[in-house]
Amino acid sequence: MGVTLSAAEGNLARTAWVPFSQRRVIRFNGRILRARIRRRGNAAMMTRTRSTMSLILLLAVLCKMVTGSHQARAQTAAPPAKLSVHWEELTAADFREGIHRSQATCLLPFGILEKHGPHLPLGTDLLDVRYSALHGAEQEYAVVFPEYYFGQIAEAKHEPGTVAYSREMQLALLQETTDEMARNGCKKVIIVNGHGGNDSLLPFFAQTQLDKPHDYVVYIFEERTPSSGGPAKKTKIDMHAGESETSNMMISRPDTVHLDRAANESGADQHRQNLPEGLYTGIWWYARFPNHYSGEGSAARKELGEYQMKWWIDSVVKAIRAVKADDVSLKLQNEFYEKSKHPLDTQP
Repeated sequence: MGVTLSAAEGNLARTAWVPFSQRRVIRFNGRILRARIRRRGNAAMMTRTRSTMSLILLLAVLCKMVTGSHQARAQTAAPPAKLSVHWEELTAADFREGIHRSQATCLLPFGILEKHGPHLPLGTDLLDVRYSALHGAEQEYAVVFPEYYFGQIAEAKHEPGTVAYSREMQLALLQETTDEMARNGCKKVIIVNGHGGNDSLLPFFAQTQLDKPHDYVVYIFEERTPSSGGPAKKTKIDMHAGESETSNMMISRPDTVHLDRAANESGADQHRQNLPEGLYTGIWWYARFPNHYSGEGSAARKELGEYQMKWWIDSVVKAIRAVKADDVSLKLQNEFYEKSKHPLDTQP
């Protein structure tokens, strides 16, 4: 290990020995005595002086080694055994360790801000999806991106509290976000969708990743509700802020549920369009549910919410494990990028 002495240490080492061929001036009781050092004593005094200098240098070296050892230990301090899954809660050093532990797998829970009947908060989708994503990541470690709600909700712009971005902004911001996640080591980005209005937006976004090369893969996970099992439901129409969603909120954020207000508005299907099945128009939701409420929130109960949220969390865990084990998608993606440069060279 190389040792660099400070200026003070160097000066001390240089002044530890004085040429003995010169006279020394000794002050004693105010009188100045001059003495010529005998040749016989020169050798002994020189030996003692050189020993003192060697001791000083040795102490300086030891001090530097101890200081360097403490600094090295501070710089290479072991990361905590349990890391937070919250991106925003990690230190820079812990974030690096989090990416390593997650095998470069990160979650982007995607919610929205919109009316949820007369009894649930505007951020219901965001709160629910983050609850499931965070609990899932705690079981199978992954780094979870902060709150994200910049999705498709044009059909609710007539309701207070709705934040609806343009289609250009939705796609551009999502692309910038996943690009930045990847630049920070997230080479496998799982977008966990918590909002039905994103069901068309997100697959389209994933498909557009083939437009140009990316060194990461985007996965879309859209499963939110089990198709069977659990406590029997009491209602038939249950699409938005109804029995299921209200039951889920009783688990994720029970303090925000106002069950006594659930019957203040109608969540019935008003059938204000007469178009054949398979013919789509953007106004379809408003035509059926103008109050932005579909179902009966008053039918909700905790038991249903417990079953559904556990199912959702378990599904997220399975998705994380599947993505971690996937060593094919990025290879195929890179192969596609290369072949797309020379389509005439592609052979069947």
